[in-house]
Amino acid sequence: MGIRQRTEQWEREHLSEYACLSSESRGRDRPIEPCPIRTEFQRDRDRIIHSRAFRRLKQKTQVFIIPEGDHYRTRLTHTLEVAQISRTIARGLRLNEDLTEAICMGHDLGHPPFGHAGEEVLNNIHPGGFRHNEQSVRVVEKLEGGTGLNLTWEVRDGILHHTGKHDASTLEGRIVKIADRIAYVNHDIDDAVRSGILSGEDLPKECISVLGETHGARIHTLVSDVILTSEGTGEIRLSKEVSEALNELRSFLFKNVYLDSEAKRDENKAKEIVAYVYRYFTTRPEQLRQFYSYYTEDQPIEETVKDFVAGMTDRYLINLYRQLTLPKPWAFL
Repeated sequence: MGIRQRTEQWEREHLSEYACLSSESRGRDRPIEPCPIRTEFQRDRDRIIHSRAFRRLKQKTQVFIIPEGDHYRTRLTHTLEVAQISRTIARGLRLNEDLTEAICMGHDLGHPPFGHAGEEVLNNIHPGGFRHNEQSVRVVEKLEGGTGLNLTWEVRDGILHHTGKHDASTLEGRIVKIADRIAYVNHDIDDAVRSGILSGEDLPKECISVLGETHGARIHTLVSDVILTSEGTGEIRLSKEVSEALNELRSFLFKNVYLDSEAKRDENKAKEIVAYVYRYFTTRPEQLRQFYSYYTEDQPIEETVKDFVAGMTDRYLINLYRQLTLPKPWAFL
């Protein structure tokens, strides 16, 4: 028996009856030879981590636009925190950690520059709207490398449903959805306190009494509650009291950080840059070829420009905007 087969056998013998087994995956759009060492979900995780789209996450906004402090979260560090939380929950419930981790690593690949500000702009001006979860699936199915990453169905399903009203088909995918919220609510509090926008005393006391006084205590409470409430039920959920406290804390962040705070002081400028570059290239498609290697005439120009803009980092977008709008110095011979 080979290494991969031993891992698959271990899954069958030790994982929960509710787990998604790698040997029972619904497969890929383009069949490939099995890896002798890695399971299908381990292979997907590795493909995502080694992709360019994953590396670009380090230069994409989480909440604070173009943060200069070393300790503010980016879209990449957010992804890693979601993965840690998800794997802990999956392990506690004896679900497939590798599937959960693969979904986590890919869940935000489609996020545009400037975080949700960029997403809002593209959703307003792009025909058919824009949702980062759908764009993340597009990245792994088509855009990365020109042909996509050819991931398994279960990973793509989890990426698509990590947000929104519909749940993933696997419990592993549903873990990512709740872990995403646990991660961003808590690390956004941490960043807001670090920046001086909030202090620990500002946090709703009724929430803190349930979840905990510190960042670590709140993560522990939430992760433990998911495991204890979900175990043996075939569902992924929080208890009523803890869920209400988390939702109230999230609402507090929307009011005091996400929608109107010092963290958003340059958000309108960021939105203007996204809109300008999108409109610039949709009205000048002939100029797009020199900037975007995946330019194609096989789809509407708006779709190609949307893919181009959504794939940019904050830094790349700002530099491109300068290049398109500022006069070039004249060089004398």
